Amino acid sequence: MKINIEINYEDEHIIAVNKQSGLLTIPDRYDRNAPSLDKLLKEKYGEIFVVHRLDRETSGIILFAKNAEAHRDLNIQFEKHTVRKIYNAVVSGIIVDDSLEIDIPLMANPGRGGGVIPSARGKESLTQLRVLERFRIASLVECNLVTGRQHQLRAHVAAIGHPLLVDDLYNENKEFYLSSIKRKFNLKKNQTEFPIISRITMHAKSVGFVHPASKENIELSAEFPKDFRVLIELLRRYAKIN
Repeated sequence: MKINIEINYEDEHIIAVNKQSGLLTIPDRYDRNAPSLDKLLKEKYGEIFVVHRLDRETSGIILFAKNAEAHRDLNIQFEKHTVRKIYNAVVSGIIVDDSLEIDIPLMANPGRGGGVIPSARGKESLTQLRVLERFRIASLVECNLVTGRQHQLRAHVAAIGHPLLVDDLYNENKEFYLSSIKRKFNLKKNQTEFPIISRITMHAKSVGFVHPASKENIELSAEFPKDFRVLIELLRRYAKIN
């Protein structure tokens, strides 16, 4: 895996990175040699504090603090749910409502599958969802994670019957292929079709917060990576709703 650390913003207190899919936020407890943003940034800067996390397969904007004071301030903002976290996702099926709130408590899945499940005994979890585009088999949505639970977006869209288009934990799809949307798709002899995207179809688009030192309102965003951008372009071309 070729690692590219794309820094979106940096000052003496914080650093924001557009994390690539496949890269861990913090070191893996079982494989200490697996690359992680935390480890790579510490090698470069020395002292780095983790503020929040993104799933390994999720791309997008992620914040780190450079000192204990900034870390403490940002942690309080996240705990109070005052940080605005916006994600884009491609989900399965056509969501009819233009916008909706998904207010479903979530708890750790006690089964072998891991992840989280809806439960009245779970933690309060709120996602505000807005449909950006609809396709024949999918919808592009924008989600504001008011709370920031583990796997919140993945579990919430699955709970309303529209799991991420690719998600091997909350859906059955591990990959997405052009042949599933392009009519008269044919491969030449001895050719193999490769997936358009083979990771969860979500991207951390932006994060809004109060700067821990200047107290200014800050909003930082991250452009779509190539696989996510190509997926949307191909859906627009071959899965338009007539």
